[in-house]
Amino acid sequence: MLIRYAAMRLVQLVPMVLVVTMVVFFVMMIVPGDPVMVMLGAVDGAQISQEVYDAMRMRLGLDQPLIVQYVNWLWNMLQGDLGSSITYRTPALEVILHRLVPTMYLMVGGIIMAVIIAVPAGVLAAIHNNTKWDNLATGFVIVGISVPTFWLALVTILIFAVYLGWLPSIGYTPPQKDFVDFLRHLALPLTVVALNIAATVLRFQRQDFLEQMHQDYVRTARAKGLSERVVLWKHVLRNSLITTLTVVGLQMAYLSGLITIVETVFNYPGIGYLLLNSIHTRDFVVVQGVVLFMVFLVIVVNLLVDILYAVLDPRIRYQ
Repeated sequence: MLIRYAAMRLVQLVPMVLVVTMVVFFVMMIVPGDPVMVMLGAVDGAQISQEVYDAMRMRLGLDQPLIVQYVNWLWNMLQGDLGSSITYRTPALEVILHRLVPTMYLMVGGIIMAVIIAVPAGVLAAIHNNTKWDNLATGFVIVGISVPTFWLALVTILIFAVYLGWLPSIGYTPPQKDFVDFLRHLALPLTVVALNIAATVLRFQRQDFLEQMHQDYVRTARAKGLSERVVLWKHVLRNSLITTLTVVGLQMAYLSGLITIVETVFNYPGIGYLLLNSIHTRDFVVVQGVVLFMVFLVIVVNLLVDILYAVLDPRIRYQ
């Protein structure tokens, strides 16, 4: 039944993916800038003959109607061809995949750390409602949501890199090259990402756990003689995790923008940093590919969240 539910969700995603590809393609077609002039290196006012310009347009397929360009682009994309990067002169897919690995370390590690921090803290704040633990958790939520990401990143650099000198402020080292140095370079950006996500997750985890504690099934479980630990950690926590999963799934869209800010501040060579550089150099092919990757990542994570709903609550897949 779970496999059938997952297959149904996959089928329902097909129209959404098609709409996403259309939006990404046509938005990139109307943004300011001429990719032909960029390819020819004429963005600074250099004169290009009309014959050369027309030949390049024909080579890029820009002389065809937009719908034909979209169909060709979609067909090539399905075959793994996103086009060639204007800046790097290599296939855009290779450039994106090379930068995707550092970003995945940051995103996956940030989400895991945020959940490890937020779920136990939210549960404890709900159990000890209106105590100093609850006030401390509430203060963390307010600060975490209110403080701008770039400011938090700069403060961590100032404290741990400049004043204390414990960690490097910028850069990235592959783990296969030097694992310890990899962790040192990852520590500050990972902490900034995790704290931003943890504040929101903790807020909803605490609220939903409080609501679940007053449901009828909790009173029934207590009336049956179940211990308070079993009631809270087995029944209440499991049901409250559905809300936590929802928040984590929604945070993926926010995380796409957050990663761009964090990678820029820490000079971290991920796809967010690549996106900003590609916009600056007007590398439209890479911009298109990065946006597409980010959107697909959000879609895949939300699909996994839907499947985990069915694992936590079997009633969902039966309906």
